[in-house]
Amino acid sequence: MSSHQQGKKQRSRADWILLFVGLVIGSAFGFWATPTILYAEKAQPLQFNHKLHLEQVSDSCKSCHTLREDGSFSGIPSIQSCKECHEAGSLMGDGKNEAAFDEYLKKNQPIPWLVYSRQPDCVFFSHAAHTASAGLECAQCHADHGQTTKLRPYEYNRLTGYSRDIWGTGPIGLGGPPHRMKMDDCAKCHSENGVNRACFVCHK
Repeated sequence: MSSHQQGKKQRSRADWILLFVGLVIGSAFGFWATPTILYAEKAQPLQFNHKLHLEQVSDSCKSCHTLREDGSFSGIPSIQSCKECHEAGSLMGDGKNEAAFDEYLKKNQPIPWLVYSRQPDCVFFSHAAHTASAGLECAQCHADHGQTTKLRPYEYNRLTGYSRDIWGTGPIGLGGPPHRMKMDDCAKCHSENGVNRACFVCHK
C-alpha cells in the first residue's frame, strides 16, 4: 500500500472518530439545553408558607382545599377563605409580601396563583373519586408541598403553556407521581388497582 493510500485511510478513520465525538457532544448539549430552551419560569404573585398554615390552622390540606357538597373540588382557596383568618389592615409583618397580600384583602380580589398541577383542558380529574372514594393521600400526587415554607417558581412549557409538573422536572421526564403527572402514570395506577382505564374515564 502506498504512503498516499495509508494517509487517506488514517484520515478517514480520524474523520469518523471526529464525527462520533461531535455527535456525542452535540447530543449531550441538546439533552442539557432542551429543557432550558423549552421551559420558562414565572414567579408566584405572593409567597406562601404551607407548613406554617398547617401548624397554625389545621393538620390537613383539606381545611383549605375542600370538596364541595356535590363532590367537586374547590381548588385554590378563595380570598373569602383567607378572610376567615386574616383581616385587611392587620398585617402579620411589614414586608412587601404581606403588604401585597393586604391589598388583595382590601380589594376583595382573588390572588392569581399559578397552579403547578393543572391538567390540560381535555382532561377531567375528580379529586373526590381519588381522595374520598379511593382514599389516596394528597402527598401521593403532590409530594410534600404541604410542608414547604415558600413557593418554588412556576415552570411552564413555552409551546403548550402547561406546567412542567405534568411532564416531570427531569430532562426526559422519568418517574411517576409525585415527580410528574402524565397520562401513562394514571393508566398504570388504574391498571394496578383494577380501575377502568378507558379513554372516556378521563377525557370528557
